[in-house]
Amino acid sequence: MIGKKRMKMVRQLESKKHRLETGLFVAEGPKVVGDLLAYSPAVMLVCTQTWASAHPAAPAEEILVVGEEELRQMSFLQHPQQVLATFRIPNHEEGLAHFFSRVTERLCLALDGVQDPGNVGTIIRIADWFGIDTVFCSIDTADAYSPKVVQATMGSIARVTVVPTDLATLIDHLPQGTPVHGTLLDGENLYESKLSEQGLLVMGNEGKGLSDAIRSRLTHRLLIPPYPAGQETAESLNVAIATAVCCAEFRRRARH
Repeated sequence: MIGKKRMKMVRQLESKKHRLETGLFVAEGPKVVGDLLAYSPAVMLVCTQTWASAHPAAPAEEILVVGEEELRQMSFLQHPQQVLATFRIPNHEEGLAHFFSRVTERLCLALDGVQDPGNVGTIIRIADWFGIDTVFCSIDTADAYSPKVVQATMGSIARVTVVPTDLATLIDHLPQGTPVHGTLLDGENLYESKLSEQGLLVMGNEGKGLSDAIRSRLTHRLLIPPYPAGQETAESLNVAIATAVCCAEFRRRARH
């Protein structure tokens, strides 16, 4: 028996308040938990006997073997997947200046008010695919360590550094001339614009796009053009899809 106290502790991690208080987040399923375990041990690992037998050396401070029903009561998923674990939220002890310097060395992503957890998680997964190791998130972007976001990353949260910060302050502290790209409906054609191998690519809110504070700080305004030009199309692209399109073009240019 895992006990009601532990069950309650895990369920409370759905709340950002409790995540901040405890410094912990929840991950579920063999894929997500497995990817995270490759980088850091779990604080508490809750699993079925089947999973425990297949992973006898799983790194964790505490391992609890439970039945399917107990796991279901703790899970945030409609269909629990054998294992659930809590991990420590990265502390980023290096300080923000360390992460800011990355923008001058390579391409980084920034999310400006992206509020849907599925979009945030998918974007982190996209960053991982395209070799982007740092994603800056505005304070009003969905918390990267909420259960829904973590699940949507499909394990990429283990490899991508997520840094919550004030984006305007970040941009203002970058060296003069650092490219800051942003997607706008009145921007220049992505495929005809000059793109840099370093700098910042900022993606905006699902409905409002980029905030005025960020728009005014862009050095490159980009548009993913509809096809064919002049024909009525969808009003806009989903932000995660737009991120994938932009990242693909940035990386394609880098290979030429």
